[in-house]
Amino acid sequence: MSINLRLNILSFLLFSFLFNFNTSAQNTIYNAKLTKPTYLKSGDTIAIVAPAGILKNKEPIEKAIKLVESWGLHVILGKHLFGSNFHFSGTDTERTEDFQSALDNKTVKAIWCGRGGYGTVRIIDRLDFTKFKTNPKWIIGYSDITVLHSHLHTLGYETLHAMMPVNMKVKKEDRLKTVKTFKKALFGKKLNYKIASSPYNKLGTAKGQLVGGNLSILQSLLGSVSSINTKGKILFIEDVGEYLYSIDRMIYALKRSGYFKNCNGIIVGGMTNIKDNSTPFGQTVEEIVLEATKEFDFPILFDFPAGHDKDNRAIFLGREIEMKIGKKHAIVKFIK
Repeated sequence: MSINLRLNILSFLLFSFLFNFNTSAQNTIYNAKLTKPTYLKSGDTIAIVAPAGILKNKEPIEKAIKLVESWGLHVILGKHLFGSNFHFSGTDTERTEDFQSALDNKTVKAIWCGRGGYGTVRIIDRLDFTKFKTNPKWIIGYSDITVLHSHLHTLGYETLHAMMPVNMKVKKEDRLKTVKTFKKALFGKKLNYKIASSPYNKLGTAKGQLVGGNLSILQSLLGSVSSINTKGKILFIEDVGEYLYSIDRMIYALKRSGYFKNCNGIIVGGMTNIKDNSTPFGQTVEEIVLEATKEFDFPILFDFPAGHDKDNRAIFLGREIEMKIGKKHAIVKFIK
């Protein structure tokens, strides 16, 4: 055997060892119990920042400040919270500065994103989570904030998918359950949900970490370091303002990327203001999901009250849940 051939064989064996080692290590991280930031208590500080879209109206933010202050919390605002750079609440540099400052501030126990929209993906790779890892805190929001939820999941941390300050523009009577569950989650009270079953539900039971968020954002993160591994987990999705054909395309993008292959179940939240073209697509959101997942034997829960609706219940992403879907009711229980 020639020296070159021996070297090639040794190189191949070394590469195989390293690849298998890294894959094994990665799977261990993905399937491990995630770090849970400390729940808040009276006297703690919460920072409100805007990592994405512009905040044109200060009134909902002022209401949000009064709300959490009534719970005994102290509020600090990002320097550029009401900044403006066309679509965004400040330049990428300014939004990064605000978020990084909140991440690094030891007194801040939670970072509450003022709104979603679009823009978090432009700053995620600028953020340094070194100090966050020594002093974890709750990252709160939904919609575009899915970028942060997904990225922090890959780093091994739980996050809170919940209302944002901008949601205070919803009538008080329409956001009672939204606010109540947000407070319960923030202060570490138990979260359990019992909802009426949709006729589209795929019955069954499942257990696993709850992961996911906004469907459009999840699809946009595919192939990046922020894309989640759904093996052994329950995937939550929601969206707003999309066309039915676009929902179909994104669902199949997740499928082709392996999101459904080894997951334990799916929860579909609010699919709000979904549109159709002049030429009908021919399927509902429920039918799209069921057709794309027909070869997989896991339960699917529709109409869960979380997402871009007035009723937007808080959920812990990265937390293990038990899901039981029956003909009349479905139960989602968070395991502390």
